[in-house]
Amino acid sequence: MNGKYLITTEGWFFAPDGQQYKAAWGNVEILEDSLIGVKTNRNSTNWYAKVGGNDKEIIIAGCQIHYAIKCNETPSQDDYIQDETHEGKIIKNNVSSKIYIAE
Repeated sequence: MNGKYLITTEGWFFAPDGQQYKAAWGNVEILEDSLIGVKTNRNSTNWYAKVGGNDKEIIIAGCQIHYAIKCNETPSQDDYIQDETHEGKIIKNNVSSKIYIAE
């Protein structure tokens, strides 16, 4: 796996900017656990994805990755409309992007 990917994650994470995200975008490098100095056991993940560069990279455990979408262009950071159901009514909320740009 090489190139730029949009990685979606199992749960929320905090990025270096202090915000919470559900996805990260950037160059991806797959690492084994021994490369980052943490030795896992058979009940844990044994690989990680390094996403990004330029001192903005993050490391995501392989077990936390939901999807990896090849994406050479930077994803949109525009706000989007999110539909929610509350007491049987659809409510439209304007929300900010939850993609961390790791470059």
